[in-house]
Amino acid sequence: MDEGNQTHVSHFFLLGFTTSAGRQRLLFSVFLLAYLLTLMENIVILLVIRAKTRLHKPMYFFLGNLSFLEIWYVTVIAPKMLADFMTPDKHIAFQGCMAQLYFFVTFVCTEYILLAAMAYDRCVAICSPLRYPSIMSGRFCAQLAAGCWVCGLVTATIKLSFIARLQFCHTDAINHYFCDISPLLNISCSDSSLAELVDFILALLVIMVPLCIVVTSYVCILFTVLRMPSAQGRHKAFSTCSSHLAVVVLFYSTTLFTYTRPKAMYAYSSNKLVSVLYTTVVPLLNPLIYCLRNKEVKDALRKAILSS
Repeated sequence: MDEGNQTHVSHFFLLGFTTSAGRQRLLFSVFLLAYLLTLMENIVILLVIRAKTRLHKPMYFFLGNLSFLEIWYVTVIAPKMLADFMTPDKHIAFQGCMAQLYFFVTFVCTEYILLAAMAYDRCVAICSPLRYPSIMSGRFCAQLAAGCWVCGLVTATIKLSFIARLQFCHTDAINHYFCDISPLLNISCSDSSLAELVDFILALLVIMVPLCIVVTSYVCILFTVLRMPSAQGRHKAFSTCSSHLAVVVLFYSTTLFTYTRPKAMYAYSSNKLVSVLYTTVVPLLNPLIYCLRNKEVKDALRKAILSS
């Protein structure tokens, strides 16, 4: 396409969920409730972990990081999406779109790596319990958490530096409810092959490397648990991992294909429904999974409620 036909886009129009006004109000109510519940659940987990000294352990340090991350993870998308349900003006400025994309990618990438760090923590706790306090020291846990955030920020910076260079010519309509990689790649009128390649390579690194760490950790945990002589010991070991494993399966199963093949995923009509799963449903379920399947968290919550 000629350079002369290319124009600078100052804003995008988010098509969102194209339904009747009545259904828009219903969706607004449903997503508002999900957003508020997600905020409340994660804030409660943060407060309980901070208040209860028995939860001042590496496992709950990482859980606190996950809860803090998911508060911002949903906040990057939900307020704009909720506003769009109630107004016909669904525009978002180009700079606002890039900012939303940057922070969303940061939080997604950070969560992949953070879940791997949590799996490693469980692996050390079960496979090397005597060395666990010395390996997972407070300083090392802080460094590991900081490394997760830095990797997320760096990955998002690299991805955005290529996405922001793309040209958008005759259309400013994004068939989505937030600024994501797949719709931006598809509406670009310039050659996006380099941006796609960089995105694919980074997606492989950020998704597959943590996934390999998670799988390796759980294989080691499985072999260690199967060698335990007592059924009670096996049950206790599995119970400390079950909540994390459930969160990993939920998060990876809903995001894996979307972010390894973003441009291909956009072609499917179910793209927005899949996005709802990992931007709304999974963050809503994660705190419930940790609360319902973790005895220490349940006990701490129960005591906090009774004492209040």
